[in-house]
Amino acid sequence: MRFTDKGVKAIPLPESGRKYYWDSTMPKFGLRVSSTGAKTWITMYWHQGRKRRHTLGSYPDMTLADARERARQSLNEAANGYDPAGEKAAERVADTFAELAAIYLEKHAKKKKDQGREDERILNKDLLPKWKNIKAKDIRRRDVRAVLDSVIDRGAPIHANRVLALVRKVFNFGISRDIVEFNPCTAISIPTKPKSRDRILTPEEIRKVWASIEQDEVRISVLFKLRLITAQRGGELVTMAWDDIDFESAIWTIPAEKAKNGLAHRVPLSPFALKVLAPLIERRNDPQWASRWVFPNWGPYKERKDRSRPADEHISNIQKATQRIRLREGCEVDFVGHDLRRTAASYMASMGISRLVISKILNHVESGITAVYDRHSYDREKREALEAWGTRIDDILEKRIPRGLCTEVLSTISVVQAVG
Repeated sequence: MRFTDKGVKAIPLPESGRKYYWDSTMPKFGLRVSSTGAKTWITMYWHQGRKRRHTLGSYPDMTLADARERARQSLNEAANGYDPAGEKAAERVADTFAELAAIYLEKHAKKKKDQGREDERILNKDLLPKWKNIKAKDIRRRDVRAVLDSVIDRGAPIHANRVLALVRKVFNFGISRDIVEFNPCTAISIPTKPKSRDRILTPEEIRKVWASIEQDEVRISVLFKLRLITAQRGGELVTMAWDDIDFESAIWTIPAEKAKNGLAHRVPLSPFALKVLAPLIERRNDPQWASRWVFPNWGPYKERKDRSRPADEHISNIQKATQRIRLREGCEVDFVGHDLRRTAASYMASMGISRLVISKILNHVESGITAVYDRHSYDREKREALEAWGTRIDDILEKRIPRGLCTEVLSTISVVQAVG
């Protein structure tokens, strides 16, 4: 059958034993359905004359999209003579949750440097103190709920969501490596539903925030200004490297591995954006400031306290900077970093820029075969939109903004709700 989210969800359970379904669009990628209710993603391949089965993870904890990506990696490894299932079998020695967590960090999380660091922090603070010596296979839903309740009780309800997401990832990883057979997060809903924001800064608030940003040190100042000017995610901006920027065409390319949706994204840099970036461009070739990152974390910017970490890293945490900017005397504007992206999208909508072009600028997930092939076809429209937005920001800062624009912007609530 051709696997779809709706189709996989509707597959009936066999009366007894197991039944296998195979994806017509990806040979050797399948779903094992058990009469007990378990649905497990698998791949089948040949290694040294033997048929091998590689367990990828359980549905619905592992989505169809994630399973396809994992299957593609598994089959590519098998095609190159590697035996993914063999390595999993060798790792079955993992017994306690601490051992499972260590393998997860080494084999998966640390390949994504920033996320790996955050996962390790959550494991050490919230999970290992309670589960370190418990056998991973013995952890049940009640244990997960107990941990989540303890996090909520200490006044961190949103963090409880992150803890649940990490536990789910660790056990999915364990299932994919045949270390455990069950994910205790199955059927557990997120503890706290995040409140959706529709916050858009008014022209006066933009001027206050901008003035506060300018009082910060140069990296933070440029970073936060570019969040508003380019409408890109903060997590993607902090990973901006000089090699990602083509100054001749004034294009910043966010590589697929850095983009939130996994798709490479081209961001035209307006004259206003390049003007803001200029102080860091001037220091680029100075040995004292040299780094492959546009926003490095070390060097003369700050004392390097943790000598165990590599010297040349990019900024990884900007939450404290956001709070500092927000609370600085003369500003005191209630905003979070993502509000800058939402504000940019909403103002562009009020300027008559189409929802499609705004979506391209924001690099929202697209569906269909054209999603891959037309990603370069809107460069001109994106550039025109971002240059117009840069001009509008300059107008706002110089108080050349037409009267009544704030009301016009706040009426674009449909666009605000679409910003992700």
